[in-house]
Amino acid sequence: MRALFLGSDECYFWAHRLPIARAVRQGAEVLIMTDKPVLTICIVNYNAEGYVRTCLKSLYANQIDTTFEVVLVDNCSEDGSAEMVRTSYPRVRLICSESNIGFARANNAALRVARGQYLLWLNNDTVVLPGALDALVRFLEEHPEVGIVGPKVLNSDGSLQLQCRRGLPTLWAALCYVSGLSRVFAKNPFFTGYLLTHLDEDEAASVDAVSGACLMARREVLNQIGYPDEGYFMFAEDLDWCWRAKQAGWQVFYFPDARIIHYGGRGGTLSRPFRATLEFYQSLWRFYRKHLAWRYPFFVNWLVRVGIEMKLAVALGLNLFRNVPVAGSRKPTGEGGFPGIPPSRP
Repeated sequence: MRALFLGSDECYFWAHRLPIARAVRQGAEVLIMTDKPVLTICIVNYNAEGYVRTCLKSLYANQIDTTFEVVLVDNCSEDGSAEMVRTSYPRVRLICSESNIGFARANNAALRVARGQYLLWLNNDTVVLPGALDALVRFLEEHPEVGIVGPKVLNSDGSLQLQCRRGLPTLWAALCYVSGLSRVFAKNPFFTGYLLTHLDEDEAASVDAVSGACLMARREVLNQIGYPDEGYFMFAEDLDWCWRAKQAGWQVFYFPDARIIHYGGRGGTLSRPFRATLEFYQSLWRFYRKHLAWRYPFFVNWLVRVGIEMKLAVALGLNLFRNVPVAGSRKPTGEGGFPGIPPSRP
């Protein structure tokens, strides 16, 4: 199948589902591409020029055996991100949205023009370590029953980012997480059903979800279950999509032989932290309503809704007094260079 692709010195405008027509009106040259890459890397960016530059540098500076393309959707950034990508990384297929359409819609815009057999969601505030992408592709090739795989995600201080392997956030799992019981009994699976801290972080494991910071899927998964839910503006769309894949019969795996760095919360959320906080808690409720509410009686669901609203109010209040506002969980930070972090194993 042939795919339409714009010239590298132009911007691919995406609006109202008419990307090619809009691009032509903007004077872009439309080329026919016939050589399919094995992997399509989908990146969404919003006002994070420095981070997305570092992310792209980690992709193109490393030796990657797998043939790949990068599709980057810029959500109407005001910091020169699109111009930087266009001039510094002309090989990137740049899609410019005319407004901030959120992560899920922007990611889907990239997926719709992706040509690869394997599809990678990659956050713009990540650093891909050597060998990681080849390792993930190889894992999917060797395990046909696995539809989605995610790497070991490291915080910028080198510690494990716990959200990179998750269980279904049932009421009990969520209660243990929010109350701190999962931290007190970190090796007891009875209490660690959400972040799965009882598992060895250096062993591959079947899980319910991996992190959308770096999520690789087969194209067959997309063809079978459809695109991620655009009802999530941002947050929880990865959990939702992974769970839909599992319900369709695919396995979801955490594979620590592949490693990336994820700064966390630096890919655009800091530019509008209160909006991001609001969307975080709205996404929690949307996921609960879609996948879990049917399990519980009305009064329990009402209590969950009230609890989420209370958590939102507290989070918004705390952000008023923080030097660096936080949307979602706070991630540890380290200073430059990531010393002591080994490359991904071959």
